[in-house]
Amino acid sequence: MKIATWNVNSLRARADRVEAWLNRSDVDVLAIQETKCKDDNFPWDLFENSGFEVAHFGLGQWNGVAIASRVGLDDVERTFPDQPTFGKPGTEPVQEARAIAATCGGVRVWSLYVPNGRALDDPHMPYKIDWLDTLRGHAQQWITEDPEAQIALMGDWNIAPQDEDVWDIDLFVDGGYTHVSPPERAAFQSFLDSGFTDMARPYTPGPGLYTYWDYKQLRFPKKEGMRIDFVLGSPALARRATNAFVDREERKGKGASDHAPVIVELSGP
Repeated sequence: MKIATWNVNSLRARADRVEAWLNRSDVDVLAIQETKCKDDNFPWDLFENSGFEVAHFGLGQWNGVAIASRVGLDDVERTFPDQPTFGKPGTEPVQEARAIAATCGGVRVWSLYVPNGRALDDPHMPYKIDWLDTLRGHAQQWITEDPEAQIALMGDWNIAPQDEDVWDIDLFVDGGYTHVSPPERAAFQSFLDSGFTDMARPYTPGPGLYTYWDYKQLRFPKKEGMRIDFVLGSPALARRATNAFVDREERKGKGASDHAPVIVELSGP
């Protein structure tokens, strides 16, 4: 069984690339982020024509998450319990389309688009930390109640947890950038401390193995990327991992997303 996560950065804009990738990658489950569409303009046929069931949660031109599966799609859940809301000053806070879950082939898959902190002093930063802390509390409870639960927390985490996960850590730290700040890294580490495993890293070690390259300043050809897309597995699921890789080739060419898919191979059905 192969599971993958991919921030496609607008599904409708990249429908042809996503369909082609599904047909050649042989994945069984794909967690998608930044669909940037509502249910009524979601390209349902794209997945159905490729033999996938799909569940989507989108509220407009921003955010949006989905799960596509050809091994079953049951118990769909949009948002996790008590998911924090966000609203600009003077506006009503809303629960953004950033999390969706479904059971696929016996694995409880979460497609997650973690908020971007934007800036260290931006209101989005405490929102991001609160969002992660709430999710971590539930995730820890899930595996405490059932140590054999097979759970995959997959998506764009908007955090580079290790120095090697950015092309120039001094630039990020000295510049006061997000994604590498101590609170963000501590929030990511709390999932690992709770028992979850970064399932791809053992098979993709070392610096330079990035999952995201900004469109600006020729970041991709300069190899100036970041590792911010992850599959965190519960103990029972992590034991099934046999291989993982980043499909860097998908970042190439016209119309590519600024993220590459991350694929994890599992033993068993």
